[in-house]
Amino acid sequence: MLSQDKRLVIAKRIAEELKEGQIVNLGIGIPTLVSEYLDDKEVFLQTENGLLGMGPPPTEENLDIELINAGKEPVTYLKSASFFNSADSFGLIRGGHVDVAVLGILQVDIKGEIANWAVPDQPILGVGGAMDLVTGAKKVIVAATLFAKDGTSKLVKELTYKTSGIRKVDLFVSDYAVFTFTDEGVKVLEMMEDITLDELSKKVGFNLEYAAEFNSSK
Repeated sequence: MLSQDKRLVIAKRIAEELKEGQIVNLGIGIPTLVSEYLDDKEVFLQTENGLLGMGPPPTEENLDIELINAGKEPVTYLKSASFFNSADSFGLIRGGHVDVAVLGILQVDIKGEIANWAVPDQPILGVGGAMDLVTGAKKVIVAATLFAKDGTSKLVKELTYKTSGIRKVDLFVSDYAVFTFTDEGVKVLEMMEDITLDELSKKVGFNLEYAAEFNSSK
């Protein structure tokens, strides 16, 4: 089972990428934890079921079971929040007004194309807002552990799960490394674990390279 520490490390690293004044959509899973690390940074969190201005996770005292995000998890809202219907919310996404989407994944290939909504031989509930966010957000960051429970890498040469859209994502923040995607393919931007590039390459099953802006100090 994934330790809570790794989930929080990933979320905290993603929070560092977010800038003041941005409209940010947080997907289901690890992305929802990002809100715990915004501190005093003014970021406007959006959920596609119709809320802009989500606050931090609720405590037992301010829990409202009727106030939920798109993943049916309880949330809070800021004083500056806006509520609207789902159609307007998707208009916000499709109109290119979301600055950053943070999404969970099942797989991401070396070109930056992701799959995050359907597993072979499992019931399919539908793609939800994934394809809209992949297409409509100005920047897409994906958050996941690098390896699945069965030990297989989520970073793959080619997707074997159904794609969420042909758009190339910008960053993949994992528990082992931060990856960026360029015209030459996937590159390691930053190491999150004490591991060499050769060791990481062996784990994922193909050769990796450092990005030109690789940060060895983190």
